[in-house]
Amino acid sequence: MKQSQIYHIDSIDKYNKWYGKETLHPLVSVIDHTTPPEWMNGATLHYSVYGLFLKHGEGCTARYGREQYDYQEGTIVTFAPGQTVTVEWRDNLPMPPSRGLLFHPDLIHGTALGRKIHDYTFLDYGQREALHLSERERAIITMMLEQIASELEHPVDHHSQTLLTDGISLLLDYCMRYYDRQFITRHKQCSEVFSRFERQLRDYFANGHTEHSGFPSVAYFADQAHLSASYFGDLIKKETGITAQRHIQNAIIDRSKHMLRQSDQGISEIAYQLGFQYVQHFTRMFKAQTGLTPREYRKQA
Repeated sequence: MKQSQIYHIDSIDKYNKWYGKETLHPLVSVIDHTTPPEWMNGATLHYSVYGLFLKHGEGCTARYGREQYDYQEGTIVTFAPGQTVTVEWRDNLPMPPSRGLLFHPDLIHGTALGRKIHDYTFLDYGQREALHLSERERAIITMMLEQIASELEHPVDHHSQTLLTDGISLLLDYCMRYYDRQFITRHKQCSEVFSRFERQLRDYFANGHTEHSGFPSVAYFADQAHLSASYFGDLIKKETGITAQRHIQNAIIDRSKHMLRQSDQGISEIAYQLGFQYVQHFTRMFKAQTGLTPREYRKQA
């Protein structure tokens, strides 16, 4: 596959001009994707803004890295600043209609939405992680996009930022609700991902990966599952009630307890074998989890 040209979406006005649309507000836009520019087929888009797109038909795919989005009719994909995606539509099929919302980070600076934007972890979801909507859910999302578009028709005044950010916040709240529903309806798949995570976590220590690869990370196990770290972390938390990071920490503590009881290795050596660069970090984590230092635990054991 030849490398496509990268187009940077770093302003709302630039994106509007691609679609021949008037810029009503410099920091936010609602766009109907009906006749995309021909160069966009196969193009790689790098986002410096937030984006949300609701797809109304088939015939188009979006790739994030090497993977395709789980992206069919009636689905939503979202992008956060820093993400890159390649868009393609199939031969002999027109680009399916969709509706998109773009907003610049400057729009939410100093607002209630800006303070909680990182709570919307789905904005960083990647490959195969689109949100699938029922017809009723799709109608609700469409209505909220229309309300934001209607506000954009109003001349900008000192109420505009509050009304726009409140509307976007409500839209993102509904997306979060629907993602929670999707995790529930996909319980079997989520359970399988968690089971693999548990096996891979055990194997990570059993095979000595810590000595040459260091402390295991959530990103490592997310990559093993071909998921983004944000989606993987939310999946594990919703499936078990415990964060993926805490699962990793628990596994480290369990492994260290075994080593403290069953061997006479020094504390520093055990810390190194577990992937810690500094024994102080190991001691701090161990005491936070058990209430004892490794040396105290070994003495009691």
